[in-house]
Amino acid sequence: MRKLLLILAGGLALAGAATAGGRPAEHQSAKAVARAIEARYHNARTLRALFLETYRAGDEDIRVESGTVYFRRPGLMRWDYESPQKKLFLTDGHQAWFYIPANHTASRTSMRKSADWRTPFALLTGKAKLGEICRQVSIVPSPGGPSAPPPGHTVLDCQPKDKAGFLDAEIEVDRTARVVRVLVMQPGDVSTEVRFGSWQENIPVSKSLFEFQPPPGVTVVDEAAIAGSAR
Repeated sequence: MRKLLLILAGGLALAGAATAGGRPAEHQSAKAVARAIEARYHNARTLRALFLETYRAGDEDIRVESGTVYFRRPGLMRWDYESPQKKLFLTDGHQAWFYIPANHTASRTSMRKSADWRTPFALLTGKAKLGEICRQVSIVPSPGGPSAPPPGHTVLDCQPKDKAGFLDAEIEVDRTARVVRVLVMQPGDVSTEVRFGSWQENIPVSKSLFEFQPPPGVTVVDEAAIAGSAR
């Protein structure tokens, strides 16, 4: 989780997930949904949303965090974790930063070299298309019962290409073409689910919000240098 929320962000949208050419959402093809996802946010220069993130490792290790996320084209994102602990993750177009104020430490890595569970979020930054992230996409059948998604929602499964940083991902969108949930599965029986709400599009978001200057006394760890010395 210390690297880079990278590819999901372009806007996972259905541009009418409930209907496409008069057809109900469940009868759409995965490719049509993917195209609609990319089309919805094509003109969205900035995005802001609240998020709830649930991390699971096995059956017992569960961590829930929440905060506010910002996206700006091209390639910028900022995750402000507010509860239960303040943390910051951002990409400035070249590097990814992860900062925990209580630890007085910030880590950085090159976006080109980073492989992380956040890879599916690059869509929202305008830096990637689903076809560049996913080897195969398909619509996930509704399981029915209490675990079924709400009416009008569509869940798309993404099987990643090599070195994507995750094993599989599910992207859930509502009938208005907004992303409401992303579930990313990682090696070692680890998963991270992010739920979004209160989306705002094309609002004033300064580019300076995606710049990071380590505060005085903060130790900066260069992950690329550590990886190089370990070889």
